[in-house]
Amino acid sequence: MTRLVERDCSLEALERDPWPAPPTDASRLVAMVHALRSRPIGELTVEDMRLLIGQDVGLALLLPLALEVLRDDPMTEGDMYEGDLLSAVLTRSPAVWKERPELGQKLGVIVSELTDLPPSLNQEVARFLAR
Repeated sequence: MTRLVERDCSLEALERDPWPAPPTDASRLVAMVHALRSRPIGELTVEDMRLLIGQDVGLALLLPLALEVLRDDPMTEGDMYEGDLLSAVLTRSPAVWKERPELGQKLGVIVSELTDLPPSLNQEVARFLAR
């Protein structure tokens, strides 16, 4: 069952798992992930979700939100390329979908209706559907 998410709360608050500050020599990516964990999830952009999901951060809370976005526009894009959020979601570990089969079913419905995808995204869809 997908739980309702308090969109005015951050991942850090919802997960009740504060992280220490990133090291002073942290990469831009690490610093960004740390910063995004403290932003209310209702304020996260497509790019923010793509980045966090791609790093396997907050998946239990972010995948349902990402699927809402993808249901309306499967090829939505963050800062990388058309369909980059879909790619981030599709390429999560198969274990994620075993833990949350209802989310996997929703994603399956979304991707089964897609046509004329770029070859790399088409391969990711095929791998996901073959799981």
